[in-house]
Amino acid sequence: MKNRVYNSTKLRIAALGLRGFPDVQGGVERHCQELYSRLSENGHVITVFARKGYVPDKPFEYKKIKVIPFWVPKKKNLETIWHTAHGILWMALRRRDYDILHIHGIGPSLLAYFARKLGFRLVVTNHGPEYNRQKWGIIAKKMLRLGERLGARHAHMVIAVSRHIETSLLENHKSSVAYIPNGVNLSERIPAGITLSKYSLQSGRYFLSVGRLVPEKGFHDLVAAYLRLATDWKLVIVGDADHKDKYSVFLKKKAQKKNGIVMTGFQKGEALSELYSNAGLFILPSYHEGLPIVALEAMSYKLQMLLSDIPANKEVALPEETFPVGNVEVLSQKLQSFIENPSILNSPLIVDKKNQRLETEYNWDVIARKTVDLYQAVAKMPSNVRDDANKQGKL
Repeated sequence: MKNRVYNSTKLRIAALGLRGFPDVQGGVERHCQELYSRLSENGHVITVFARKGYVPDKPFEYKKIKVIPFWVPKKKNLETIWHTAHGILWMALRRRDYDILHIHGIGPSLLAYFARKLGFRLVVTNHGPEYNRQKWGIIAKKMLRLGERLGARHAHMVIAVSRHIETSLLENHKSSVAYIPNGVNLSERIPAGITLSKYSLQSGRYFLSVGRLVPEKGFHDLVAAYLRLATDWKLVIVGDADHKDKYSVFLKKKAQKKNGIVMTGFQKGEALSELYSNAGLFILPSYHEGLPIVALEAMSYKLQMLLSDIPANKEVALPEETFPVGNVEVLSQKLQSFIENPSILNSPLIVDKKNQRLETEYNWDVIARKTVDLYQAVAKMPSNVRDDANKQGKL
């Protein structure tokens, strides 16, 4: 990260809404780890408010970033809002120590109004319409929609990680929006080693899917499609649930009924890299995504991939790399076709288009530079009132 200069004016930035890092499961967490590592390396003072249980209990530093963990109740309906409220109140007592408060996610944005009333210059990143997640009940979904609205209304600037989120915010909330996507580091493939041996995997002959074990990731569809195949290819699902629930228990029990399905749990570092490097095909059957970092990671490993045709995935994948979301029969047919002809998703045209986007649109250095420019603009805005451009929905 040396010599990556994004802006000469140094800022003091506080981040809320994520569980923490390093190496905490989740797309928001990976986004923040990559972004703030670069910003701190360039002299910006970064404070991240994390959650105990995901990171060490005592404050620590990671790549010059101060990470302060707070206790949270281990209940999915309370954890996020409790943590956000604690963080805002903690910062309010130290208001002059921060130039920018950056809230990640629409759940934490429920408290955007209070953050503005306390005088913070506020940036909100909308990582996706969380209210579409199947795990939430009716009341929780309404609260998340409210959070999206409050974040759009009271933030000085909203960052959208995908074009479809940007369009939705402009159409529904007329908020001041900037498109700054998720990114990925270019990866080098590593040979099969201890991880493949541990799970009895053969390089190039297994399907790979990565994510938290929650219903909206669609792993149940992937398992059902795989069970229809007659093949010696294995299916590897990398990830776990944040909180043990009926869905994760159901998925693991179903996987145990088939020798070809491998559930590795959460993986990171070299083990995860080895699994990506040697996969034959990456699959993401999600019903909901903001902009899928795991798909970008698959692209960085030059993997052929097959994604559900939701808006976020269609921003990453070409039409021939998608299948109708929730359609187990079509997914199974596409997997069978791939087994019979593995080169079907690896044409030079597909590879060239992916490489170009990785180097320009999804490059973390480009993303960090755009984020710093946005911070600098927000830092010059009044802290207690929304300016005319924000009211008009303009950058």
